[in-house]
Amino acid sequence: MSDDHAYQAISAYDQRLIQTPNIDRIANEGILFSNASVTNSICAPSRAVILTGKHSHINGKIDNGKPFDTTQVTFPQLFQKAGYQTAMFGKLHFGNNPKGVDDFLILPGQGSYINPKFIGKEKDTIITGYVTDIITDVTINWLDKKRDKTKPFMMMYLHKAPHRPWWPSPEKLAEFYEKEFPEPETLFDDYSGRGTAAKTAEMNILTHMQYMHDSKVRPQTLESMGDVKPEIKYIRGESVVRPGPNGFMGPFNRANEDQKRKYNVTLDKINKDFKENWPSMSDKEKMRWKFQRYMQDYLATISSVDDNVGRVLDYLDQNNLSENTIVVYTSDQGFYLGEHGWYDKRFIYDESFKTPLMIRWPNKIKPGITSDEMVQNLDYAQTFLEAAMIEAPNDMQGESLIPILKGEDHKWTRKSVYYHYYEYPSVHMVKRHYGIVNKDFKLVHFYYDVDEWELYDRNKDPKEMKNVYNDPEYSEIVEELTKDLYDLRKKYKDSKELDQKFING
Repeated sequence: MSDDHAYQAISAYDQRLIQTPNIDRIANEGILFSNASVTNSICAPSRAVILTGKHSHINGKIDNGKPFDTTQVTFPQLFQKAGYQTAMFGKLHFGNNPKGVDDFLILPGQGSYINPKFIGKEKDTIITGYVTDIITDVTINWLDKKRDKTKPFMMMYLHKAPHRPWWPSPEKLAEFYEKEFPEPETLFDDYSGRGTAAKTAEMNILTHMQYMHDSKVRPQTLESMGDVKPEIKYIRGESVVRPGPNGFMGPFNRANEDQKRKYNVTLDKINKDFKENWPSMSDKEKMRWKFQRYMQDYLATISSVDDNVGRVLDYLDQNNLSENTIVVYTSDQGFYLGEHGWYDKRFIYDESFKTPLMIRWPNKIKPGITSDEMVQNLDYAQTFLEAAMIEAPNDMQGESLIPILKGEDHKWTRKSVYYHYYEYPSVHMVKRHYGIVNKDFKLVHFYYDVDEWELYDRNKDPKEMKNVYNDPEYSEIVEELTKDLYDLRKKYKDSKELDQKFING
């Protein structure tokens, strides 16, 4: 699993931005889900849903701030109890001692891209290097040197990338700074077809993306340009991250002198280009410049993820493990890559709500197939347990994907999925909302400090530009979906009382 990996940035889904041949191998040799989604598009809650097989309001992890309830049973615990050797390497995002895991080395919280610290089962450690490479190194080392080859294993290989602030390796930073990427059609969306939530969110690339933290512009460069200086301070809805002693916020300050020297070759170019071109740019041109800087760094981190996924797949091939190993690739949610002028996630709108999901299972899944069924991260735990012939607890709320994996789609009966986002007011100021989504429509209710409904026709309006909730042509659809939505809320034990409880803290 990667963190904030948009499906648009995987070439098996979309060829326009990047080629990811190694991740694509999983889809080409297995199944790709084109309608996979999350129940709550934010990092730690999504991971809690995956681990427990329960919606956020049931497992208690509704947002990044609330602690994870460690009394919750997670699927690694069930694998461990059933005799599997279990391991977890990389980014968990919450908790320092994951249950049901025989061996682990995890990043504390968000972790660092450069020379990261890790929390280990036996001791904590700092490892010199680039985080994506290091997570892969320790994963392969466990597979090769530490696992008990008499037992089956369940391994969680979890990348930090491409989470903000998108620091590539020095080599990838240099390579991708020379590239230019196509803009999304909706980069300059004015949200005129939608409600208050879209208009008031604070994740616009021009307005809210930070020059130092995100675009790698040095404070000295900004301070030398009077017209830009006020914008450094314009950070609403976010805590201000101060620059370190070397002039950058974040990971660069962890680099050693040799690493900084390599980075500075490209960072010098970025700052020179910025200083020469920025003063004469219009706001539209600034938006385009920021978009390119965003894509260059974001996609560069993904290129490293793809390289390293290839290393793990090659290890499985070379050690006769591929034929009897199920390989799953996913992310904790989707991400905006400039669509609607945005970065980040949180919304029920597609770029945020949908997540990559591909599964390889030799001799069980027909290679190269695609499914458009409405599946969710809620379903992963039960799928893994059924594949391993381990009984799932009755209180899990997902549905096993095994019928779809085996080509028995007639046994899959779900038509709609349920979504609920809670983290407001907070970073990026995306309003609380819940909704129902099927293959044709999406009905959403925004609440807390507004009471607004939105309906999108997913076939006629795939970019979700026009709310048709009040269009008389859709009145019957609204009536039908509203009933279905409340049936889903009842099924998953969500309610107005719970909404109020979480609002009140």
